[in-house]
Amino acid sequence: MTKRIAVVFVCMGNICRSPTAEAVFRHYVESAGMSGQIMIDSAGTHDYHIGDKPDARAQHAAQQRGYDMSRLRGRQVEQEDFRRFDYVLAMDSANLSILQRITPPGSETRARLFLEYARHHRERDVPDPYYGGADGFERVLDMVEDAAQGLLQEIRQHYFSE
Repeated sequence: MTKRIAVVFVCMGNICRSPTAEAVFRHYVESAGMSGQIMIDSAGTHDYHIGDKPDARAQHAAQQRGYDMSRLRGRQVEQEDFRRFDYVLAMDSANLSILQRITPPGSETRARLFLEYARHHRERDVPDPYYGGADGFERVLDMVEDAAQGLLQEIRQHYFSE
């Protein structure tokens, strides 16, 4: 039986950065023909937007690049996610700190920063574009596309290389 890898992206409210990462990574995984091998989700560390659609500005920016976020809904991360997912990826160090505090004792999955997989961006925190203009959402997409490519390469090499 083929191993199935599970990835969850986490930001604060799950309406901007983490759903963007989910949509971009899902697009790359589908393009690679690996949808049956990689499960993808997103969540927020806070309960502000449970059940909400992604921010309209995030959706617009993503749609301009061919990514569909329309079916995504906000949810809050939970301890069970550390059992369900092989990769728990925070969008910034503040959310990483929260994830580290809620990691169940003995969990084999540890939270990491998503931008650790970026190849062209030196930053390690994806900035929250919520209170800024449209250019912030474009910057987030640039960073997420870079890290998503690196993450897919890492998963392919680590789990699916021949």
